[in-house]
Amino acid sequence: MKNRTKYCIANFKMNLGTQSDIMNYFSDLNNCDISTNESLGIIISPPFTVLNQSIALSEISKAHVEIAAQNVNDHDSGAFTGEVSVEMLKDYGIGYVIVGHSERRAYFNETNDQINKKNKNLIKNNMCPIFCIGETLEQRNNGLIEKTLKNQIIKGLDKLEAKEIIVAYEPVWAIGTGQTATSEIITETHQMIRNILNDIGFDGQKISILYGGSVNRNNAKELIALADVDGFLIGGASLDANHFYDIYKFIKERV
Repeated sequence: MKNRTKYCIANFKMNLGTQSDIMNYFSDLNNCDISTNESLGIIISPPFTVLNQSIALSEISKAHVEIAAQNVNDHDSGAFTGEVSVEMLKDYGIGYVIVGHSERRAYFNETNDQINKKNKNLIKNNMCPIFCIGETLEQRNNGLIEKTLKNQIIKGLDKLEAKEIIVAYEPVWAIGTGQTATSEIITETHQMIRNILNDIGFDGQKISILYGGSVNRNNAKELIALADVDGFLIGGASLDANHFYDIYKFIKERV
């Protein structure tokens, strides 16, 4: 079987959203030997304000990276002030979109049904969802990990004819807290996710499953060595291009 593609994905969240920010970031990346290919995808997810500039910079930069959006609306068009559609992103040349991030679920009350619609619209338009799932600390402590993840996966991927999808497991209690799940927890949970995917008709062994949750240059080497970890969705550590590059190098060693 062909090896799963590994990914190094930066999620800037609501940071580095000015023109000077993104120009400085790509300037730093230009000094790094970093390049996306069939075996290792390098993706940067900046704020909407600099998506167009990021695409332009990625095309002329020595650092060959893909650009992703951090969110998309689940409707094709309409009276949804402040929202962005799949068609708009596609017109920009965006190929990837983060969907279902825990911050969207928690702060903007996004439901599994909305996330499912987003995934369907992206797949229909030949774009790749970066589908985020994960449990809260309360759910973990109450033994509800499998139930929570199964619910998110089944509803989020319902009736989805996926040509390409990336799954990102981000335990909510580890995002931005400095806490990282142990190797044992990550291995067990990623295997659980693959089994759930198999149970609902996907080939879990072919889908890239990333880990996210306080990933940094100090723990990345250990985590990427785990058999079922196919890369990272990186938050705070990705805001520094050199820190992001250090994590990328650990992933590249495993390709």
